[in-house]
Amino acid sequence: MNITRENIDELNAVVKVEISKDDYNPKVEQVLKNYKKTANIPGFRKGHVPMGFIKKQYGQAVLVDEVNKLLQETLNKFINEEKIELLGNPLPKDQPDFNWDKDDYTFEFELGLSPKFDVEVNTKKPITHYKIVADDKMIDNQIKTIQKQYGKIQTKNEVEEGVNVTGIFTNQEENIDNDATFSLDKIKGKRNVNKLIGAKVGDKLTFSTKNLFEDDHDLMHFLKVDHDKAHDLEIDVDFEITEISEQIPADLDQELFDKLFGKDNVKTVTELKEKIKEDAEKQFVQQSDQQLLNDVTERLIEDTKFDLPDEFLQRWIQVSGEKELSAEEAKEEYEKSEKGLRFQLIEGKLIQENKMQVTFDEIKDMTKDRIKMQMAQFGQTNPSDKDLEDITARVLSNQEEVRKISEQVMNQKLLDFYKENANLKTKEVTYENFVKEVYQ
Repeated sequence: MNITRENIDELNAVVKVEISKDDYNPKVEQVLKNYKKTANIPGFRKGHVPMGFIKKQYGQAVLVDEVNKLLQETLNKFINEEKIELLGNPLPKDQPDFNWDKDDYTFEFELGLSPKFDVEVNTKKPITHYKIVADDKMIDNQIKTIQKQYGKIQTKNEVEEGVNVTGIFTNQEENIDNDATFSLDKIKGKRNVNKLIGAKVGDKLTFSTKNLFEDDHDLMHFLKVDHDKAHDLEIDVDFEITEISEQIPADLDQELFDKLFGKDNVKTVTELKEKIKEDAEKQFVQQSDQQLLNDVTERLIEDTKFDLPDEFLQRWIQVSGEKELSAEEAKEEYEKSEKGLRFQLIEGKLIQENKMQVTFDEIKDMTKDRIKMQMAQFGQTNPSDKDLEDITARVLSNQEEVRKISEQVMNQKLLDFYKENANLKTKEVTYENFVKEVYQ
């Protein structure tokens, strides 16, 4: 057995494996002997089939199988011992004149080699690290939402500003017969609003569907008509009022504070605003961190220059899937995945050079933290250690969950590394401005 490597260039190599009869024949002979002992062939007693018949019947299939096993073992061992960093898997070169009837064989494999490069996290141009703050407008809106959520519904005698109107839209020709509830601010045009103002339960009003709602999409919901039809619908519909109600917002009192945050944890509106601000900004940290990961990723891909064995990878993509692709399809697939591949290499280098490792204890701790957060959302703020351990064990019995959480732990390590080492510029923004700036 002889194996050699020839470097074509920095990114491509060819490995030649030469296998002689002495390398594979002992194993082939042993397998055929076992076949002879167990073969059940009509006309022969079990274990007494002539070896010549066995070789004629099974010889080449066994030979091919054993040579391929030996070839794979030899190639893998060589790659590991030589510490060759590959992209994709070795591709066998075509050998149109290959002959299994010979005693000695030569196989050649193309290799795509991982490029050599350096990663500079402390980039020349600073990367924006957003600090998202909850401004007064957001806090006030959140308070209004809370008051509405915990408020009461009060029945009204007639329609007036600020009420919700419930009724039935009907039109026999278009088969419209649908219950709907809406607030007056959904209605478009002063004329339509004035038609509703002062109306009582049982009153039947007629409206034109054209320009009835501020948002045409509301026609789909309130009249139950198709999207395409809603935009061009211009008919008269009857609307019979069945209920008029007003939502009375909850008072900002101790009873409400206790419902929201537990007894006596918040005692004034000022403390309520501080608590809402604190909770909101804790949630914003996750979005800010995710954006930082995205931005650092983009910058590292942009700034870290290296070549890839493009042609090799396209050929590998072409044959490595369940269905073989055409050359054009493989090229298109490669172009889609190239950016992701580049960052995998960059990220892998950072992880290796900085000895980042994920331990099972770290996976377990993150799992427990996630479980605590989920339980807290349902009011279970103090689970017992046994309950926590039992749930954690169930989650970690799923290998797919372990893989996901492991990735999250590593992402957190990378995020901490970037915060400490990257050239970051902190920018304080409101959530509204963050959305405008990041998502344009």
